[in-house]
Amino acid sequence: MKPYKRLNWNGVFVLILFLLIISCKGDKKQDQKEVEQLIKDPVIEVITNNMEFQMPDTIPSGWNTFRYINKSTQTHFFTIEKYPEGKTLEDVKELVIPYFDSGMKFINEGKPEEGFAEFGKLPEWFSEVKILGGVALLSPGVTGETTMRLDPGNYFIECYVKMSNGVFHASVGMFDEFYVSGSNSGNTEPTADYSIELSSTDGIVLKDKLKAGNASFSVFFKDQIVHENFAGHDVNLAKIDDSADLEEIESWMNWADPKGLIEPAPKGITFLGGVNNMPAGERAYFKAILDQGKYILIAEVPNAKSKNMLKVIDVSN
Repeated sequence: MKPYKRLNWNGVFVLILFLLIISCKGDKKQDQKEVEQLIKDPVIEVITNNMEFQMPDTIPSGWNTFRYINKSTQTHFFTIEKYPEGKTLEDVKELVIPYFDSGMKFINEGKPEEGFAEFGKLPEWFSEVKILGGVALLSPGVTGETTMRLDPGNYFIECYVKMSNGVFHASVGMFDEFYVSGSNSGNTEPTADYSIELSSTDGIVLKDKLKAGNASFSVFFKDQIVHENFAGHDVNLAKIDDSADLEEIESWMNWADPKGLIEPAPKGITFLGGVNNMPAGERAYFKAILDQGKYILIAEVPNAKSKNMLKVIDVSN
């Protein structure tokens, strides 16, 4: 038997370090680029697998990009809401959601007057709720990115698309809360390839011609009003095919209609995101990948076409 030979661990360490340096040298520039990109463009991921929001409990203030990944078989969006100081998730579950549920039940039964009477039972402080944006409608399997600015404070996140039985998604788990800290993200306001303006007088205004490829949009809310369905205007981007019925889609965008925002979404349309409604003077940004074909920009309001809030767009190469 050969005698045991003691290892020179200092030599082994030097050899391992040398091998690591050699193996990593070729990837150094790529790693540096990846690190720089992470610093430059961090995102807040929000994931829905079924009827829930998976996201951080706390995010920094300032400009943030929300990447909403819809892994479910349903159409979803999320709005970011600021409730009056001191209101909790329990307050919403006890004093808000039940009246929307009962009101929608009456509307679905063909009793709109009784339904809107239920909405009248909402607490007085509910009128102070502010909708501050969010990722607009996303079809199943689609990911959307929206960039917006938030001040420190407590916020709620909600999806009120309806299941096939007329029950709001918010009533079965898609209503949650998160905190925006005083620590600023350090992100700067992005730039965009295309500019959209929204107003109650001019509707959705897009002056640029869209081209296929990666596209970024700025969305400026020139004004904001409460429409007949008690919601403000927003902008949703969707691709449509020849089977799409624009009148059906327009009606579907009104949640107060018994058939509005209810699953399944109209055929022939793929929602790609956008920006949910925001106060007058605010601006947000969103991204999408555009293929050649027909698209629409549409707001979640009744009679969108007559308000110039339904626009058909041809995208070319």
